[in-house]
Amino acid sequence: MEWTAEAEAALKRVPFFVRRRVRARVEEEARAEGKRRVTLAEVRAAQARFLSGEEAEIRGWRLETCFGPGGCPHRALMTDRLVERLERVLQTAQLYDFLRREVQGGLRFHHEFRVAVADCPNACSQPQIRDVGIIGVRVPETAAEPCSRCGACRDACPEGAVRLAEADGRPPVIDLGRCLNCGLCVGRCPTGTLAEAWNGYRVLLGGRLGRHPRLGFELPGIFEEDRVIEIAQEALEFFKRRSRGGERFARLFGEREFADWSRRFCGRTEAGGRDSCGGSLP
Repeated sequence: MEWTAEAEAALKRVPFFVRRRVRARVEEEARAEGKRRVTLAEVRAAQARFLSGEEAEIRGWRLETCFGPGGCPHRALMTDRLVERLERVLQTAQLYDFLRREVQGGLRFHHEFRVAVADCPNACSQPQIRDVGIIGVRVPETAAEPCSRCGACRDACPEGAVRLAEADGRPPVIDLGRCLNCGLCVGRCPTGTLAEAWNGYRVLLGGRLGRHPRLGFELPGIFEEDRVIEIAQEALEFFKRRSRGGERFARLFGEREFADWSRRFCGRTEAGGRDSCGGSLP
């Protein structure tokens, strides 16, 4: 649906964490009234109705995803099953009832426990500033197939982490210090010289915006789906044990907790090798 410049400018002043829902609500109400264009008047009317009924929209948690399922070309992993499992975990945590007991007065959106899943390191769902942030990754490795030196892998890498070898047939060189494990080089390689070593998820905890913003603490290593679910469940239990009066997870989870969780949850760091705690992988 078409939006006027004034309507778009007004939408940008809506808090980012409800902006997508406000846009959807504005367009829904405009269609119901037979309109094909959203003006400033429609935005103001819908915004007032939305914010005045804020508590009715709150369910205690929010699970945000990126645009990967819509056909994003950067998608590293298919996260659909993980998202479904996370939603079930959040639904059974009874967070709305917990918050109603703990928060004096009306609930607000900032009271909700927030999880974000991104299908690749572009992280469009902003997992770095959520209570639990999850990023899909695809770790590249070189295979035995000779390289044709076409340069597709090098050109595909936004980080400049891939360099062609000087000798014909030799595999490209990956700069691990620059590589973000997005897997774009693997998808573009026509010869199979670059292949996927393994895939999984990066996990960040305790990100926030507000008066004292902070990016989430990233647990070392890369995690399989079952382990991600386990971490999310532990984060929910931690939140319910510690939070009083609506205190946010990110206010409770600090450097001490991060150090402890880094020892308890060991992510994969090598193909068929070691985990982030120095142990052998099964």
